[in-house]
Amino acid sequence: MTCYNPPRHKYGKFRKDVSLKIDTVPLEDHQVKITVEVDSENFESSKSRAARKLSKRAKIPGFRPGKAPYPVIVQYIGEAAILEEAIEITVDDIYPKVIESAEIEPYGPGRLEGIPEMDPPTFEFVVPLRATVELGDYKSIRIPYELKDITDDDIADVINNLLEQQAIIEPVERAAQESDLVTVRLDAQRTQVEDDSPKLIDNRSFPVVIEAEDNEIDEWPYPGFSRELIGTSKDDEKTVEYTYPEDSPIEAYQGLDVEFNLKIEDVRSRNLPDLDDEFAQSVGEFETLEDLRATIKENLEYQSTQTYEDEYDEQVIDEIVGMSTIKYPPQMLEQETNLVISNMERQLESQGLDIDLYLRSRDIDMDGLREEAEPIAETRLKKSLVLLEIAEQEEIQVDPEELQQETSRTLENASQSLTDKEMRQLTSKDSATNLVGNIMMDLLLRHTQDYVRNIARGLGDQKESIDEDDDDTAISDDLQDIPEKETEISEVPDTDVSNVVDEEAEIDHPEPSMETTNTETEQIEE
Repeated sequence: MTCYNPPRHKYGKFRKDVSLKIDTVPLEDHQVKITVEVDSENFESSKSRAARKLSKRAKIPGFRPGKAPYPVIVQYIGEAAILEEAIEITVDDIYPKVIESAEIEPYGPGRLEGIPEMDPPTFEFVVPLRATVELGDYKSIRIPYELKDITDDDIADVINNLLEQQAIIEPVERAAQESDLVTVRLDAQRTQVEDDSPKLIDNRSFPVVIEAEDNEIDEWPYPGFSRELIGTSKDDEKTVEYTYPEDSPIEAYQGLDVEFNLKIEDVRSRNLPDLDDEFAQSVGEFETLEDLRATIKENLEYQSTQTYEDEYDEQVIDEIVGMSTIKYPPQMLEQETNLVISNMERQLESQGLDIDLYLRSRDIDMDGLREEAEPIAETRLKKSLVLLEIAEQEEIQVDPEELQQETSRTLENASQSLTDKEMRQLTSKDSATNLVGNIMMDLLLRHTQDYVRNIARGLGDQKESIDEDDDDTAISDDLQDIPEKETEISEVPDTDVSNVVDEEAEIDHPEPSMETTNTETEQIEE
C-alpha cells in the first residue's frame, strides 16, 4: 500500500480544522495500527479542493483552468479521479495530527493499509515504531581479559615469510621438488556428469609453490595440491581426482567429485637469502636484524591486541544483548539487511567480481542471499541498539575536535583511492553531511564499546576518549604490513556472507542510525 510522508502545504502549516476519531492498536512486530474516522464535512471539503486542483490541469471547454463549477468538473474528470485525489489530500492533512494524537514515536513513514468504509471516511494506517531497549544489569558483567603473548616462533614465522618473498627464482632443467615454484595450466570439471557441462576451471595458468608435507596452509584448489607436482617436469601432463568434503571452505565445490587436468609450463627453483643485517636492511628502514625482529614483535602485539579485543568485545556485547529486551519494527531489520548486502557487493567489487557471479557460483538467488543475510543483520542491529542505549544512559559523547580529526583522516584516505570526480561527489554538501554523521556514529559506538569493555574487565566506569594508540597509526611505519603466506584463490572466491558483512567501511558506515533520524518522520510529525 501507499507510504505516506506528506509534503508541507504552501504556507508551511497543515490544516487544523480536521475532526478525527482515532483508535490505536499495538501490533506484535513493534508497529501500531491506527484507525482514523474523518468527519464527512471535512472530507467533502477535501473533494472540493481535489476538484479545483485537477481542473487546473485539465482543459475544460468554456472555463479557465481551476474556475469550472464542481458539477462540471465531476462530469468532465470523473468522480473516481476526484475521490482518489481527495483521499490523498485528506491523508496529507490528517497524518501529522494522527501521529501527534496517538502519542507515538515513529521509526519512519507509515503506510495506508486500507479504507474500510467511506461513510464516514475511515482510514487505517500501520506505523513502524522507534526501537526500544530495556537494558539488563550490564555493569555486573565480568569476563577474564587474557591477551596472548607473542612468542619467538611467531616472530620467526613472519621472518620466514619475508625470506620467501625475497627468494631468488631461477629456471631449472630437472623434475620439480619441494619448495620449487611451478607454473601450472589447469582444467577442472565434475566427474560423472554430462560432457557439455561447464568446466569448474577453464584453462587457467597460475604459479604454485610446492609446500612441505607438514606445512598446514590453505592451498588452492584443494589442500595438498602442490605435492601432486613433485617429480613433474616442463611439458608434463597429469590427471588427478579429488572429492571435496561436505565442509569444504569453497562452498560451491562442497561434496563434488572433480577431475583436474594439468600441464606443467615451467619449473623454477627458489633460493632464500641469508638471514642477516643486510637482509633486514632490504625489507625496510632497519639497521640490524634485531631492529627488524623488534618491529615485527611490536606489530604482532598490536595486531594480536586488535584481534583479541574484537573477540572479547563480541563476548561482552553478546552478554548484554542476552540480558536486554530489544524491540524494533521489520523496516529497521530490512534496512540493516540491505546494508549487509551492500557491504558484500562492495567487497566483491574490490576483488573484481560482482554479485551476480557470486550468486551463480553458489547456485542461489537474491532472495536466498537475503535469507542468509538477515540473521547476521539482526545480530548487528541488536548490538548497535544496545550500544546506543548505553551511550544515551551514560551520556557518552564524541568530542568535536576528535570528529574533525577523524573526518580529515577519512577524507585523506579516500583521496588516495578515489578519482577527482568521486572526491567532489563525496565532499558535496549532502554527501559530506552523511559522511560526518556516519563517522560520528562510528566514534560513538567505539567509545561505548570501550566503556563496556572496561566494565567487563573490572576497570570501572571509564569514559575516556579512544586512545590514539588504538588508531591504525599504531602499526610501525617501518613495516606496515606483516606478510602472510600467499595462496592461490579461485576465480570465484569461497566467500560466505558472514565473512564479509562485518567489514567496516570508512565512507559508508554499516551501522544504522538509531535515533528517529528520518527527515521524513520529522516532516510527518510537523
